[in-house]
Amino acid sequence: MSNAAVLVADSDAANREAIARILLQEGYEVVQVENDVEALAQLKRTPTRFDAVILERYHEGGTDSLDVLNKIKTHPVLKLVPVIMQARDHDPRDLTENLRGGAHYYLTKPVAEELLLAVVKTAVTDHSNYRSLQLQVEQCEGKLAEMQAGHFQIRSVEEAAALGKLLASAYPDADLVVVGITELLINAIEHGNLEIGYKMKSELIEKGEWLEEIERRQKMPPYSQRCVDVMFQRQPGEIRLNIKDQGQGFDWTRYLEIQPDRVFDTHGRGIAIAKQVSFDEVEYLGNGNEVEAVNYYPEPDSSDSGINEY
Repeated sequence: MSNAAVLVADSDAANREAIARILLQEGYEVVQVENDVEALAQLKRTPTRFDAVILERYHEGGTDSLDVLNKIKTHPVLKLVPVIMQARDHDPRDLTENLRGGAHYYLTKPVAEELLLAVVKTAVTDHSNYRSLQLQVEQCEGKLAEMQAGHFQIRSVEEAAALGKLLASAYPDADLVVVGITELLINAIEHGNLEIGYKMKSELIEKGEWLEEIERRQKMPPYSQRCVDVMFQRQPGEIRLNIKDQGQGFDWTRYLEIQPDRVFDTHGRGIAIAKQVSFDEVEYLGNGNEVEAVNYYPEPDSSDSGINEY
C-alpha cells in the first residue's frame, strides 16, 4: 500500500534489513530501529505517523516486548496502531500472550516475503479504515452529545456505517468508540442478517467478490426484509448500546479475542478490537444475535459548583 509508513524494530540487523527491503519494494515508507524501547519513543514523538509497527517478541539478551506492547495499547492515540509481533518459533503459549496483549497480527522468523506482505497489507488496511472513520466522525462531533436515549433500525452495511459515525458523536471519546460501534453494526448486518459466515467471507475476499455478494444479498429476500435494532441509552456514569439482528446467531465466544488459528487471516478482528479499544464491556447474549456494549464514565464532582473562589 503506497505511502503507508511501517516502523520496524528488530535487534537482528540482517532480518531488519530484509523486512525493510521487501516493504520498500512495495512502496511502503520504512523506519528502522534496533529495539522496542526505541520504537516506543519514536511512536510517542510522532503518534499519527505510522500505519503499522513490527515488534520483535524476544530481543537478543532475552528482553520481552510485552511491556512495550502494553504501553502502546493503553496509549490514547497509539492504541489503534496495528502491532505485528514476530517471534523465532510458533510457541502456542507465546502466541496467545501476544494476541491477548493486543498484537492481532503475527509473523515468524526468518521472514517469509509472501506472508510478510500479506500480514502488513491486512494491518495497514485495517488501520486506514479506522483512521478514515475517526476523520469522518469529526464531522458529526457533538451532534448527539446530549441524547439520553434512542432507537434506530438499519438494513444495509451503508446504513450501519452512517449510524456508527452518528452514534459515536454521543460519546466523550468518539474517536475511539466509532471503531467499535461500526464493527458491531456491520457484523450484525453482514454475518447476522445476510448470513455470510466466516469461511464464506474468507473465500469471497480471496476471490475479490465480497462487496458484490453483500450488495446482492441486500437486494434479495429474505435478507432484504431484515433489520437490525439498535438501542442507545445514557445513564448516570455509563452509556449502554444494544444491537440485535435477525440472523441465526453464531459462536461468539471465539471472536471476543483473536484465536491462534485465525492469526494470519485477512479479517475477523473487529469484535476483538471493539472490546479492546472502544468499550469497557462487550457481551453477546443468547445465541449471539444480540450484543450489549457498555462504557463507564466518571460522574461530575457534585461538590464542584463551578464558582472560582479567591
